[in-house]
Amino acid sequence: MAEDEKQTAAAKQRIITHMNSDHQDSLVMFLQVYNRLSSSTAKSAQLEDVSLSDMVIKAGDGARYTIPIEPPMKSLLEARHRFVDMHNHCLSSLGISDIKIEKYSVPHGHFIVIFAVCLATYVSFSRRENFLPGSLLYDLIFKHFPRFTLFCYDIQPLLISLMIGIHACEATYMALYRLRPYRVPFLSGLWWTWMTSCFIEGFGSFQRFDALVRQEKAKKEQQKPNLSGKQ
Repeated sequence: MAEDEKQTAAAKQRIITHMNSDHQDSLVMFLQVYNRLSSSTAKSAQLEDVSLSDMVIKAGDGARYTIPIEPPMKSLLEARHRFVDMHNHCLSSLGISDIKIEKYSVPHGHFIVIFAVCLATYVSFSRRENFLPGSLLYDLIFKHFPRFTLFCYDIQPLLISLMIGIHACEATYMALYRLRPYRVPFLSGLWWTWMTSCFIEGFGSFQRFDALVRQEKAKKEQQKPNLSGKQ
């Protein structure tokens, strides 16, 4: 009997250690879905205890929450499959992907050209005075192209308004349908980097983001799912 208790305690500790070190994102989602916590409250979640019928998770605010495991497990050997099922249920409930993007893809190749043109357009058309004598841009560049400069002066209000409006819509779409589903933390440095990039260059950022998603999916297909470690 004592030997069984010792093995159970060892198995429990392996599960707790593995979940805290490798699958904290799952614990955060468990709190969000099963205990209705906000993502900010659930962050830094730590598994403190697990039994056949429930688990105890400490949230970022220091409070402890119990999540029932239904139906109860017959053995801790079932933990891997149960946690995988709970993980997938949380992904579905939250409307997010099992893929997590954790880096920014710097513009390269033709993306650099697109980024540079868009940024130059923002700077040039940011104020109508840039196309009048006396401005730095006029004296350096536009005075050499009088007809083109006059055309730019005439369309400046419309062009900059359209550009800001279109790119703001694209940035909003990026936040809702790329960054959130692929678990880029809201208002994090990475979130702001992608949002700024999208606002400047538009569609090119989507292409690079989607390329990262394809790369991560390819990596995941080569790996076997493992949520509880070797038991």
